[in-house]
Amino acid sequence: MNMRNARNVEVCFTPSLLEGYTGLDSTVVVIDIFRATSSICTAFSNGVKSLLPVATTEEAMSYKELGFLVAGERDGLKLDFADFGNSPYNFARENIEGRSVVYTTTNGTSTIHQASRYHKTIIGSFLNAGAVVDYLAGQDRNALLLCAGWKGRFNLEDTLCAGYIAKRLLGTGGFHTNCDSAHAAIDIWNFAEKNPRAYIEKAAHRKRLREKGLDDCIDFCLTIDYTSVVPVLVGNELVKLDKKT
Repeated sequence: MNMRNARNVEVCFTPSLLEGYTGLDSTVVVIDIFRATSSICTAFSNGVKSLLPVATTEEAMSYKELGFLVAGERDGLKLDFADFGNSPYNFARENIEGRSVVYTTTNGTSTIHQASRYHKTIIGSFLNAGAVVDYLAGQDRNALLLCAGWKGRFNLEDTLCAGYIAKRLLGTGGFHTNCDSAHAAIDIWNFAEKNPRAYIEKAAHRKRLREKGLDDCIDFCLTIDYTSVVPVLVGNELVKLDKKT
């Protein structure tokens, strides 16, 4: 591989660090596996027409008053006016097929908005990791793996997924990295690879979900290559990516 021609892959551990990543021509992969990006990938796998990510509960409420279907949570708990919350299991085909859904979460949807200034924003998770890698490998652009984290802070689960995707990108031969965060994320994945489920038990958000009885989707969210769908932000909506573009 000619390193001068290889694209760079970087990892940003939290949106609070995003200002340090100035390559606005990059494709950004937003990662929030417990649970926003896993839910988004599930929704598109189950035939949702589009998702409209909004950053605030006030925006979501205004759309609800206009008759939109709303999925939303704060601190893991379903918003009282929302039709359903933020578990992948909420996005069953019978709930969302062919429909447009307004969506707001604690970390994921605000991260999507922050990523929107880059060339392209796509959604990544373990569920669609292979499809994300295939898409990025076919593009002549650098990749930035953006972890949603928890309220501006680092978290283990998103970093674990970023490390997995970064390692697979390097394995294509079309990418290199000069990013310490990418190396650290890959090291975390390499350490956890034999049993990611056991490793994730130490994550703070794993504890939050357990305490609120919201941890029934953990195993599902750690499932690799469940779907080949790659959601992409077009304007203010997430839609299914046309991989030819």
